[in-house]
Amino acid sequence: MLEVIQKIHTLFREKKLTLSVAESCTGGFISHLITTVPGAGAFFEAGVVAYSPALKEKMLGVSPETIATYGVVSEQTVREMAKNIRSLTSTDFSLSTSGILGPDVLEGKEKGLVYIAVCREGETFSKELRLKGNREENKAMASRLALEFLLQIAEG
Repeated sequence: MLEVIQKIHTLFREKKLTLSVAESCTGGFISHLITTVPGAGAFFEAGVVAYSPALKEKMLGVSPETIATYGVVSEQTVREMAKNIRSLTSTDFSLSTSGILGPDVLEGKEKGLVYIAVCREGETFSKELRLKGNREENKAMASRLALEFLLQIAEG
């Protein structure tokens, strides 16, 4: 995972890009990983953990209708999280996560279901993950896959 983080650092610093993160199920782990390598302050603007539906609405501006219709664990919610944190922080890129790490189910959706989204000006990309590990394994895997997805979009 360190290799991916270093590539993100290099790419964002060289291209003078900025990044913000809105996390739910990963609980700040992505922000932690980004800041483990020195120099994150050159591009990393903000990391927000909005775990409850109420804070997703209040802090990140996720529509109550989106949550009521699709749930907090949905592609629609994670896309709004990414768009809104990017807008709130005026960054070039944003990354967001929402999911069910386990052991319980939520909203009738199975454990291991995670959505990730990356937003850049004019475009939002999202992906559904189906993870099979325990809670900690799922958190680490979701964080790694989210960072890889960010790198893929930023390099594209």
